[in-house]
Amino acid sequence: MQLPTEIAEAVILPELTDPLNVDNLAAAYLMTVVEDLDDILCAIGFAMMMEGATAESKALEPSSLAKARHRPDWLQWEAGIKEELVTLQAASTWELVDVPCSANIVGSKWVFCAKKDTAGNVVCHKAQLVAQGYSQVKGVDYFDTFAPVTMIASIQTVLTMAACSDLELHQIDIKGAYLNGTLTNDKVIYMCQPLSFESADHPHKVCRLRKTLYGLKQSGRRWYQRLVEILIDELGFTQCSVNQAVYFRHRTPGELVIVVVHVDDCMIVAKTLQEINEFKCNIKKHVEITDLGKLHWLLGIEVMRNRDEHTISLCQQPYIESIACCFGFNKLKPVSNPMEPSTKLHSGQSPSTGAEYTAMCHIPYREAVGSLMYASLATCPDISYAMTTVSCFLTNPGMPHWEAVRQIYCYFLRTKDLRLTYGGVPSVLVGYVDADGSMAEDCKVISGYAFLIDGSAVSWSSKKQEIVSLLTTESEYRAATHTAKEALWL
Repeated sequence: MQLPTEIAEAVILPELTDPLNVDNLAAAYLMTVVEDLDDILCAIGFAMMMEGATAESKALEPSSLAKARHRPDWLQWEAGIKEELVTLQAASTWELVDVPCSANIVGSKWVFCAKKDTAGNVVCHKAQLVAQGYSQVKGVDYFDTFAPVTMIASIQTVLTMAACSDLELHQIDIKGAYLNGTLTNDKVIYMCQPLSFESADHPHKVCRLRKTLYGLKQSGRRWYQRLVEILIDELGFTQCSVNQAVYFRHRTPGELVIVVVHVDDCMIVAKTLQEINEFKCNIKKHVEITDLGKLHWLLGIEVMRNRDEHTISLCQQPYIESIACCFGFNKLKPVSNPMEPSTKLHSGQSPSTGAEYTAMCHIPYREAVGSLMYASLATCPDISYAMTTVSCFLTNPGMPHWEAVRQIYCYFLRTKDLRLTYGGVPSVLVGYVDADGSMAEDCKVISGYAFLIDGSAVSWSSKKQEIVSLLTTESEYRAATHTAKEALWL
């Protein structure tokens, strides 16, 4: 989409990802209404709104059941729905009862997820029935909700150990993990029947939940408590004292089994395949699992192993390509820096007029930054500082801030196939820390650290300090303190 020649140099519109005929109509409309700078900013907002509509039509995953019914792949989604209902019925997740008087009825919703392989191809159309937990009342329907999951740094540290010691790496997926949590009789929860799939014999009844369901406030905690019972009480594992989602068993001098858990994804590390197979057989007695074999894909991260060189590499290329395509950045020109050294972002660049607010209201700034966050935490420490900078303007971003986000995506297009590699030459844990010189407009120092094992980063951070430092020495000591806490944890 382009503006007339006399104003084309004044502003750069994001390119639309789908060349539909509606784009030509939008371009013609813009040419008739754009007259001054305010109209240009309105044009930007209109263009981004059209881009959002286009992205919605091209999305792999429908956002509702009604939209799924009108898609060409509806039969695959319908098969996923029926499979989910069979799983719920087999687990005796609920029983149908009459609507109780004065009871809080929780709603339900279908959520769709297109499962992909390492190449980014869709291999499964998964449908999941979730409870609308936002309608639960604290103190009535639930109390505690905390449930720990493993940290990325723990996964990377365990992978480093596996690479150096040539340990076996496998993974399993626990089917319907939350369905293994049970609800006690003193906490009765009622839920509407699944939309468009109500019981033919009792369409007006509601579901009294016997098992936890995805979406309930307490589901994660109930599943975690059940998992602890299985691993510690039944299988004899010991819980790691600094990460409650890592378990290990060392019964004899020659045995070592480590299990790293992230909700329903389990990474298994052991000295021999026999120990891994024994663990799989034992856990099958308690929950239903999917044996995924050797570790190759974990939490959207591709895992590649070279046993001859004793290395393990991590890459998020499929994820980076998917988010770049989602926001229409896949055709931008790659650059070599995530943020130019001369870039100075401040709150004065935020919108101040009605036209500027209109232009920014349809720009997915928060979504674009949030999508980058996972990559920066998992495999891309090189964008940590840039992410810290652009995250300061989430509440009121302006066009210069949006251009900085586009710069990060352009950098990703150049470096998307780079990998974090662990192993090779064994070495000790090494850490680095530094703090800048209070260059931000609020005079708060940004401090950062990085810890390396075998020459590759396993933990890193770039964050703005919470208080203003009066001296550079003070900010350096504060940065060193936070780094020391991370070192003790590692």
